[in-house]
Amino acid sequence: MFLPFQDTLYKATFLERVNRFILLCEKTDSNERITVHLQDPGRLLDLLIPGNTIYVSYHNEVHRKTKWTAELVTKPNTSILVSLRSTLPNKLIRNALQTKAIEELAFLEYRKQEYTYGGSRWDFLLQANHNPYLLEVKSVTMEMDGVGYFPDAPTKRGTKHVRELTEIQLSGHYQTGVLFVCQREDIRMVKPCHWIDPTFTEALHLAQNSGVEIRAVSCKLTLEGIYLGNVIPVEVSM
Repeated sequence: MFLPFQDTLYKATFLERVNRFILLCEKTDSNERITVHLQDPGRLLDLLIPGNTIYVSYHNEVHRKTKWTAELVTKPNTSILVSLRSTLPNKLIRNALQTKAIEELAFLEYRKQEYTYGGSRWDFLLQANHNPYLLEVKSVTMEMDGVGYFPDAPTKRGTKHVRELTEIQLSGHYQTGVLFVCQREDIRMVKPCHWIDPTFTEALHLAQNSGVEIRAVSCKLTLEGIYLGNVIPVEVSM
C-alpha cells in the first residue's frame, strides 16, 4: 500500500537543532537559511547531524510561526530516507486498516480514529467480531544494526498509554494492542529501548504478558510518499 505526500518537498542541509521542535536548515536551491518546525520530539541523535540532507515542506499559513516543516532526513552516508513527521504513521495505518492491507490485522473492522475511553484518547477503535479493540500506534525512527528501538527519548506519555491499555485488557471490556510503525526501510525487528526508558520497557513487558497484542510493521520512504511494508517481529523480553 502506498500513501503519497500532498506537499512539495524541498531539499536542504541540516545545520542546528535550536530546541526540541525547531531546526535551522539551509535550502539547497537558494542557500537561504530557514527555520523549520520538527514534529518528532525524539532525540534523533543518529539523524540530525550537521551537514546531513533533510527535506522540508512549505506552509504559508497565518497562524504558523514557522512556514517550514521537516518531512524526511537521510540516514548518514546512505540514500535511505527516514520520516520526521510523527502524524504520518496514523494516516498510513488508518488507510491500511480500512483496506485490510495488513494481513495480520485483517480480522479487525475499522470503526473510528481518535476514540476517547477511560483517561486517554486512543488512535483507533476497531472491532473483532462483536468485541471492541483499541489500537495505539507508536512511531519508530531509531535504528541500530537493523533493529528499531522505541523510544529514543524517555516517554511518560507512552508509558501511561501502555499501562492504561494493560488495565483495559485485564478488565475484559476491550481487546487492546500496540502497533510500532517503523518510518524507515532498514529495520527488521523492534525492541523497547531499555537503556533510555526502562520504565516503558517494563510496562510493555507487563502489557504483553497481560494479553495486549504487540506488533510492528516496516515501511519504505521515497520523495513521493510512504510504502507500507511487512509485519516484523517485536522482541519485548527484558
